[in-house]
Amino acid sequence: MTTLDRSYRIIKKPVITEKASDATGIRNAYTFRVPTDANKVEIRQAVEQLFEVKVKSVNTLIVRGKWRIRGRSIGRSQAWKKAMVVLEEGQTIDLL
Repeated sequence: MTTLDRSYRIIKKPVITEKASDATGIRNAYTFRVPTDANKVEIRQAVEQLFEVKVKSVNTLIVRGKWRIRGRSIGRSQAWKKAMVVLEEGQTIDLL
């Protein structure tokens, strides 16, 4: 697998929520959904390669699955990893 293929697999999709949009405006931070085995170095390299921007820092966290009850069946939604990428001054990513 080439590095470009791995970059596309690391950055699954952007997280577009009100909180993520506020962080974009205030801190120049963009939020992405990433695989649980991806580390900060890989995420930094993937964002720099795909969007051609300079990354200042990367923060990651695991979002735990929520319990869901539908009638008699009880289950849990899948846990996933979120990466918040802060860009250097003057750098932007057009997500829409």
